[in-house]
Amino acid sequence: MLRAPHGAATRPTSEKVREAIFNILGTVEGARVLDLFAGSGALGIEALSRGAAEATFVDKAAPAIRALGANLEALGADGIVFRSEARRYLGSASRSGRSYDLVFLDPPYRLDAALARALPEAIKAVLAPGATVVSESDRRAPLEIDLPIEDERRYGDTLIRIHGS
Repeated sequence: MLRAPHGAATRPTSEKVREAIFNILGTVEGARVLDLFAGSGALGIEALSRGAAEATFVDKAAPAIRALGANLEALGADGIVFRSEARRYLGSASRSGRSYDLVFLDPPYRLDAALARALPEAIKAVLAPGATVVSESDRRAPLEIDLPIEDERRYGDTLIRIHGS
């Protein structure tokens, strides 16, 4: 069982939803993964366990970074961890030429309006050709990303969208 940061600031993806996401995605073998708003790192760690080549985890909250580090260590998994605000990290990654095959985007359900507007464009700048973006949001306030929706599923109040590039 993964360790999650204490408090209401982090909402870990349930095991049921995580399994459904990976069933939809199929193979992630060799993928370069970005887990934004990583929290416990559950999605990126799952990708690593399924053969992803690398995973980068980004979260701005110190408790999340501590829990994520503990989870990686406990599982003997290698990951690149950044304590950073999402937009700042995406700008830096874009400027340094980083690109990802699979991006997990699981922001707080009550996302700041300015961040919600800026995030989609910032994400596009780090997508490799043929990349997939998996967004998780509240079904009552879906996160809008200007990328084609290839699949959409609801699990209670959680909306999962699989976007192609």
